[in-house]
Amino acid sequence: MIIHNRYIPAKKFYAINLFGVIFVRHGVHLNAKEINHERIHTAQMREMLFVFFYLWYVAEWLVLLVKYKNSFLAYKNIRFEKEAYRHGDELRYLKHRKHYAWLRE
Repeated sequence: MIIHNRYIPAKKFYAINLFGVIFVRHGVHLNAKEINHERIHTAQMREMLFVFFYLWYVAEWLVLLVKYKNSFLAYKNIRFEKEAYRHGDELRYLKHRKHYAWLRE
């Protein structure tokens, strides 16, 4: 489900996936690759029972933030993000994606 609104996400972002619902900044339209990226995150969330996805995501970001001393580099190197960016343009990726594929990133 995609919800366009003026409040979520924060101004410096254009979309965020929260528990499988994609919130998009008002006036922004996601292309197929961006929607697929977010759908890959939804698959990751489901296999991690949502809560564990967020715990792992934040923990990995914090470790990478210490490593890189740069929040954007930390974000780009989170395993969940690596999988979603690597396969975002493969629109049929979710049909053949193996469970926990992000662990191999």
